[in-house]
Amino acid sequence: MSELRVQKPYSLTFTAASLRPELARIVAEIYLENGDWKQTRKKVISDNALQARSPSSAARMEIEFRHRLQTLSPRQIEILATAPADSRLSIAWLSVLKRSDFIFDFTEEVLRSKLENHDAVLRHSDYENFFTTKCVSHPELVALKPATQSKIHSGLKTMFREVGIMGQSLKDNSLRRPLLTPEVLASILADNRRWLAGFLVPDNEIATL
Repeated sequence: MSELRVQKPYSLTFTAASLRPELARIVAEIYLENGDWKQTRKKVISDNALQARSPSSAARMEIEFRHRLQTLSPRQIEILATAPADSRLSIAWLSVLKRSDFIFDFTEEVLRSKLENHDAVLRHSDYENFFTTKCVSHPELVALKPATQSKIHSGLKTMFREVGIMGQSLKDNSLRRPLLTPEVLASILADNRRWLAGFLVPDNEIATL
């Protein structure tokens, strides 16, 4: 799937915030109240709705959550704002997949492939091989400092644990398909079923849905 897309620079701003579905929900609620992203931004910042420790952190988090939510369909934003916690978590993950090609590519090309090949353990070498391979077509990765590379890798694994792709324990690197509730599944099918690859759903199953 991903190889059909134009190779554009990866957005790596996801390090500004992990999934934090409870914070994503707040932004979604505010947006549904006024229907305007500019007004949403103002209220999120003025109320410190994301509970940031500093104005600069608040600004970074607001930008990232807003950009994630702007990728969602109206129905998906509604689910994020009003549905139970398990559905909110799935939509928060979906927003990250839609926002970050880097995360989607890694999830689809590495994690999903490993499960399809009955290898349910994520190893450091899996990430290193992916990163090295992508450096060929994404020179922005080559320019990253080691500290930034480490932050990206850490942020990625944190999200995997949050959504349930990996276990909660830092020592648990086993892989599994994350929860996908019926209402979230319906919203994805109405949008674009390609995103199901980010939930580790194999192509043959996607085709039958």
